[in-house]
Amino acid sequence: MSASMKECLQLQLLEMEMLFSMFPNQGEVKLEDVNALTNIKRYLEGTREALPPKIEFVITLQIEEPKVQIDLQVTMPHSYPYAALQLFGRSSELDRQQQLLLNKGLTSYLGTFDPGELCVCAAIQWLQDNSASYFLNRKLVYEPSTQAKPVKNTFLRMWIYSHHIYQQDLRKKILEVGKRLEVTGFCMTGKPGIICVEGLKEHCEEFWHTIRYPNWKHISCKHAESTETEGSGEDLRLFHSFEELLLEAHGDYGLRNDYHMNLGQFLEFLKKHKSEHVFQILFGIESKSSDS
Repeated sequence: MSASMKECLQLQLLEMEMLFSMFPNQGEVKLEDVNALTNIKRYLEGTREALPPKIEFVITLQIEEPKVQIDLQVTMPHSYPYAALQLFGRSSELDRQQQLLLNKGLTSYLGTFDPGELCVCAAIQWLQDNSASYFLNRKLVYEPSTQAKPVKNTFLRMWIYSHHIYQQDLRKKILEVGKRLEVTGFCMTGKPGIICVEGLKEHCEEFWHTIRYPNWKHISCKHAESTETEGSGEDLRLFHSFEELLLEAHGDYGLRNDYHMNLGQFLEFLKKHKSEHVFQILFGIESKSSDS
């Protein structure tokens, strides 16, 4: 069953009203853009022509036993509930492995819902009913088992496009987050700015969420490649580390560092890493060899 964009947005507003009634206290539901719901209402009323940004928010859940806190990060695609939600739960009381297992369990549960079903409230209920075991049985994860089945993981590679990447503190943050999450890839600074990040799906999504917020607006994930794998997927990596990529620039316009990166050099870099196919995806133009 398909639904129009406006019907989907109306359902999203309905679910947000339900969430605000469930969590009436200030700070329990934190919208990334405080004007998000207003802009959607204006779009539905016809007073706004441009499609509004997606609804993105964080819900803080208090788990009673054990007494811990979980922050659930939610992104509603424009076509949700006919498209899958993007959710990620995190807690300072969970290590990375436990957090990975918690989110796998949540994602598996949401996979049982049919397209068109609202499921944020159900995800919250699942966390309240099931998250305790991930906190209480931490040691069990590390106990070896001779009958353990190989764990299926998703290896993800994201190609991220930004209008530009100049600021020193932003570049530092990107590198620090990449190395902390043990992903590989690169960050090409200048104009345009290109980021490639690869690793386990959960780590890549956390990287993407962390670098975007709170206010990086001119950035988008242009392409993503995912592969089911057993283990960490080390053999699928095209890059050996996460580094900054510095290429020659074409020109310097006025007083600003508004220079364009050498896309010919970038294409050669992509070829060396078996990624020539993404050139057209990123820039909308077909790649041509520099020696042709």
